[in-house]
Amino acid sequence: MIQQISINKTLGIGIIGTGTIGQDHIKRCTNFLSGVKVVAVSDIDKKSAQNAISTYGLNAKAYESGDDLIHAKDVDAVIIASSGKTHAKYILSSIKAGKFIFCEKPLATTIEDCQAILDAEQKYGQRLVQVGFMRSYDRRYQELKQIVQSEKLGPILMVHAAHRNRQSSENFMSEMVITDTLIHEIDIFRWILKDEFVSVEMIFPRKTSKAKDILQDPQVAILKTRSGIMVNVELFVNCQYGYDIHCEIVGELGIANLPPPAAVSVSQNGKRYDQLFANWKDWFLEAYNIEIQEFINECLAGKLKGPDAWRGYMATFVANFCIQSQKTHSKIAIPIVKCPVFYSQQ
Repeated sequence: MIQQISINKTLGIGIIGTGTIGQDHIKRCTNFLSGVKVVAVSDIDKKSAQNAISTYGLNAKAYESGDDLIHAKDVDAVIIASSGKTHAKYILSSIKAGKFIFCEKPLATTIEDCQAILDAEQKYGQRLVQVGFMRSYDRRYQELKQIVQSEKLGPILMVHAAHRNRQSSENFMSEMVITDTLIHEIDIFRWILKDEFVSVEMIFPRKTSKAKDILQDPQVAILKTRSGIMVNVELFVNCQYGYDIHCEIVGELGIANLPPPAAVSVSQNGKRYDQLFANWKDWFLEAYNIEIQEFINECLAGKLKGPDAWRGYMATFVANFCIQSQKTHSKIAIPIVKCPVFYSQQ
């Protein structure tokens, strides 16, 4: 169930980016969630922003730029769903304006931009940034974390995971397997294991004929944590059969498996089968709704509790070394960095 708070105020949300995920957030804020109103939208494609207003019947203004939207007086909080390279400038502008920010991953595409965001938020003196790592709002991952932290499995030894997409877009490149796909596993396993990665090796199995020339697919990431846990992740973005996530955590005393979403089993014509999801939006629908509702509630209460900018920084930090391994075809050491006190005390 989505937790809601009783405050006699409606949060005015401005959404930058009206592509697929931006429109999903408009839809959930308008039709399913409480305490919120979409009052502003902006997109590099002005027609897309106008179409979003018409499609969802919004009483909202389409702004010429994201910066104009951020500084609008009726915008209390900003959802950034634009391309990753634009995230840093919009986050920094929002912090300067004193607005709460929900930013889809990545926090930023470079370590330098991530650091600038950390510096700006700490200088402001209050948490304003939340990163869209929706898996930590998924009840299955929450249960996995509880089981691991309860030590029911004993010391954790290994994690076997897979992240598969039915197909990728025409412009999906090899690096994007890390920045758009693996980045979720990087974040969620740091969160579940409460451990840091110290090395990575990217391995290229036989390439599928379904991948374009600019894309090596599938790939396998082999990561090791400071405590010695080996995490291997299969990344296959043109698997053809559907969207599929697997996770098996192996401990000294037992094994925990991530269950798939509940689906009706169908028996027909001598066969029994389960319906598969076509994309990530359906697999994590409940988690997305909970994530955004809690962000709304916390904005209204004046204090964010969700995935912070430090988690966003670390995901981009580790991904950077994964890309180095990808390019050099070698095992790469990942240095340990200390979490700033500002974030460790949140």
